Amino acid sequence: MKYFLPVFLFICFVTIAKSNAQNTTLKQPIQYVKKEMMVPMRDGIKLFTRIYTPINGSDTLPILIMRSPYSDWNIGVLSPEKDSYVKNLAQDGYIFVYQNIRGKQKSEGDFVMEGPFDRKNCKAIDEASDTYDLIDWLVKNIPSNGKVGQLGISYPGELALISAAKNPHPALKAVSPQGTVGDFFMGDDYFHNGAFRLSFAFEYSYGEEATRGDTTFPFMQYDLYDWYLNLGSLANVNKKYFHNQIPTWNGFVAHPNYDKFWANKAPVNYTDTPNIPILHVGGFWDQENMNGPEMLYAKMERYDRNNYNHIILGPWCHGQWSDNDATVIGDYNMGRNTADDFRALQTEWFDYYLKGKGDGAFPEAICFQTGSNTWKRYAHWPDHSTKNTKLYLNDNNKLSFQKPTDGDKGFDTYISDPENPIPYRRRPIEVTYSDSSSWDTWLTEDQRQVDHRPDMISYKTEPLDTDVTITGNVVANLFASTTGSDADWVVKVIDQYPEYYKPKPEMSQYELIIATDIFRGRFRTSFTSPQAIVPGKVEEYKIKLHEVNHVFKKGHRIMVQIQSSWFPLYDRNPQRYVPNIFAATEKDFIKTTQSIYRSKHFATCIELPIVRDNSVRLTAK
Repeated sequence: MKYFLPVFLFICFVTIAKSNAQNTTLKQPIQYVKKEMMVPMRDGIKLFTRIYTPINGSDTLPILIMRSPYSDWNIGVLSPEKDSYVKNLAQDGYIFVYQNIRGKQKSEGDFVMEGPFDRKNCKAIDEASDTYDLIDWLVKNIPSNGKVGQLGISYPGELALISAAKNPHPALKAVSPQGTVGDFFMGDDYFHNGAFRLSFAFEYSYGEEATRGDTTFPFMQYDLYDWYLNLGSLANVNKKYFHNQIPTWNGFVAHPNYDKFWANKAPVNYTDTPNIPILHVGGFWDQENMNGPEMLYAKMERYDRNNYNHIILGPWCHGQWSDNDATVIGDYNMGRNTADDFRALQTEWFDYYLKGKGDGAFPEAICFQTGSNTWKRYAHWPDHSTKNTKLYLNDNNKLSFQKPTDGDKGFDTYISDPENPIPYRRRPIEVTYSDSSSWDTWLTEDQRQVDHRPDMISYKTEPLDTDVTITGNVVANLFASTTGSDADWVVKVIDQYPEYYKPKPEMSQYELIIATDIFRGRFRTSFTSPQAIVPGKVEEYKIKLHEVNHVFKKGHRIMVQIQSSWFPLYDRNPQRYVPNIFAATEKDFIKTTQSIYRSKHFATCIELPIVRDNSVRLTAK
């Protein structure tokens, strides 16, 4: 029987783990020697591989592998004892193996980004077979204890997931896919609920496919908000810049709806029963793959019969847990170096499965709780001790737990203009992957940057008279209409700090995003078969805002913001329905009036998973 474990047990656990890690550092540091070689695959293709073994190391050490398309991330540029991501593991003693996948960097073969994966075809040559061949070569040629683990963040995390999904090598004993895509169309890298992630998709696909290495598109200006605005229709990308030479972009153009192309690429569709122990890792403010770890864990949990499936969720942006110090994200202070906490947990996980150390008593989920800045252990995730409670939009820009009573007449309006879209982060908007970019932390940026604009609406509660804890999935039930025939709907649930915040006065009235996402209106009934919106017709949109673990503190307000653009992270919806937005023309882009309903019959609300022992007042003030 599963049960909730008290917080103090986890605090003790982390304290002990950190103490052990600190004691380890007092020992003579382990140093590593590097070898580089080309490892053959079953079809004769050779892949560039770096192998780090401890100097004077024992042949009883296990092997940890990371496979990657990149030149500098998760690929062993740093010796493992100097790499913040794995330095605890390195000090504990492992053999580290880093390999570039086919067609990238120094590896032979052809690169197919996120190529289709057929779990049932065990004879296919793909990332799973390449990993199998690598492991087979390692256990036959590198002295070890014969046990192998695999980990990685983002694309390397997806590669770890694939290795466990189909015919894993008998020596592969545990994997940890971290910051991994769940479904490219539904909620990660390229689309969210059908809305196209323009700047990321443009820059990432070019960066990985324009050359064998990693490259950056040659923008001729610094603030890319104007560059993407001047780009005009998405049809201009191939006409002016890519000239049909970027395969992934061509895939976007040819598959604007959810079809077999996207279904075959989605990791959530080729995972079910965990074949070996798997530790998912994700961040609540992951600006790239927030949804993936949650989605993959939930899917595999339905099939888990051996207690193999576990998850860690922290207060992080994409991969931040691999940093040397993860105490702050943007202006939000976590109150501790959560990267140290993560390293202790990761070391304990692999030590148990690859070395037999410890008792293996891992909880289902270890999740950081923002607001209170504490780690929590759960026997179920999401936590079962919650009650879905509806927070309604009301008149005068108020939020209340009391449903509106005024029939069907209550609504608020704003004008959405594709020629003046709302920026998704503070300008200037730099190249996504650049040293000066705020891409990593934009989800924690103060939303006062946009709440004064006339093309969005804000609603908020009175100051809370008690703490309100939400743990689990947040869902928006939006009733809206438009004068156009298509529309995007962005919903943000925000923690607004008090008018005067004593602990840090400069954060007074700060507007911190807790849960958010976008929905493209044409997909309201089907992501496979989109339909135009009938102008003026009130439609219901159910928008998943993902999982959270947060405490709205007493004196704070809960705020909801609604808007229809988020640029240039998401492309501009023309707002006139066209079958394929990638083929829209300039004349298709029109201004529209958006109406957000807050009436008895069309009661827009946010479903909050409030912890049952929370004493929030469920009436309007």
